[in-house]
Amino acid sequence: MDARPQIGQFVKVLRGKDEERFAVVIAIVDERFVMIADGDKRRFDQPKKKNVLHLELQPAISQEVSSSMLETGRVTNAKLRYVIQKYALVKGE
Repeated sequence: MDARPQIGQFVKVLRGKDEERFAVVIAIVDERFVMIADGDKRRFDQPKKKNVLHLELQPAISQEVSSSMLETGRVTNAKLRYVIQKYALVKGE
């Protein structure tokens, strides 16, 4: 698995208030930091800047989110909630 996060990639938060929750990478700041959102507590317009070391990168990437980000530069909170909920069901969490 590629150690660098990608836009649309699922992550599990390991540190902080959102610990143990899933989120999606919506922007890459630099090699150490990414912006994540879950569409619920962390909206698209107010994403959380997280250190990559505090995240567990999941092997899955949401094609819906990455294509939406490529086409329009944004993604709806409803879509974020939907893909995270679907992913959490698959993971059984």
